[in-house]
Amino acid sequence: MKDKVRDSLVVVWSSGDRDVAEKMVFMYTLNSKLRQWWKEVTLIIWGPSAKLISEDIELQDYLKKLKDAGVRLEACITCADMYRVSKKLTTLGVDVKPMGLPLTEYLKEGKAVITF
Repeated sequence: MKDKVRDSLVVVWSSGDRDVAEKMVFMYTLNSKLRQWWKEVTLIIWGPSAKLISEDIELQDYLKKLKDAGVRLEACITCADMYRVSKKLTTLGVDVKPMGLPLTEYLKEGKAVITF
């Protein structure tokens, strides 16, 4: 279990900045999985990023690449509901749910967590 935890990355993406998404968050997250830098990779969509991904077709295509590569996609339902994008995120293959407790568990388990 400890080896799996040490080899797990959680990326919390909250920025509504498209350049941050395209040129950092998605690039690193995808390569982390494809190049096996991390065994388990999770992307959490939280806050303004939920609105951005719901409106940007190119980023949605990139998100599909992440999912196809095996990146787990999650989103905060409270934030998604605030932006009225929960259904859209679900159609994109994102697990939309309350995220406070899961993030807390990731942190307590010792998983690597980075935030953008």
